[in-house]
Amino acid sequence: MELAQSLDGLIYARMIRSGAAHLKSQAAKVNDLNVFPIPDGDTGDNMLLTMLGGVNSIVEGAAAISEVSRKIADGMLLSARGNSGVILSQLFDGIAEGLSQVEWADRDTLGHAFRCGVKHAYNAVVEPTEGTILTVARLGADAACENAAESPEEVLQNFIREAKVTLQKTPDMLPVLKKAGVVDSGGAGLIYILEGMLAALK
Repeated sequence: MELAQSLDGLIYARMIRSGAAHLKSQAAKVNDLNVFPIPDGDTGDNMLLTMLGGVNSIVEGAAAISEVSRKIADGMLLSARGNSGVILSQLFDGIAEGLSQVEWADRDTLGHAFRCGVKHAYNAVVEPTEGTILTVARLGADAACENAAESPEEVLQNFIREAKVTLQKTPDMLPVLKKAGVVDSGGAGLIYILEGMLAALK
């Protein structure tokens, strides 16, 4: 099967919907992992509400990825819930900034957008904590840019692959996770979103 060489707004909207749907199916698992910053068991729910804010802001028929990604990001920013939701919304806000000047995104543009997203997410936190969704996103985005990829789909695959490796290391970075015997809940939620987005490309 030939891989798509670019993503337009219609494809990106489909990816976001699929990402939200996959997170919804796994939200309870994410809730069960939630011990940081406080063990209130709502990380999955908060991330889902944030994603749905983006889904509900999609303008049907819009073709430019710059327009679609901005609408989605604005919807997520307005709907952000909890610490994880705020970071997630900032991540997608940065992605939208990285896509702001383009009608469609190729592999290099998508990789650049991911790094813009990570920068936004880190800047949104007064004292960024490693071993959280921030680390999972940062190392995933680095891998997405640094590993050879022939298409946006492969960029996303590289992101997910490294994000999963990083997620398993989060207990070694954050003692509260190791004590509870879990990985970071926000990082897990992000991976479910990305897996859903990838499924839309397949």
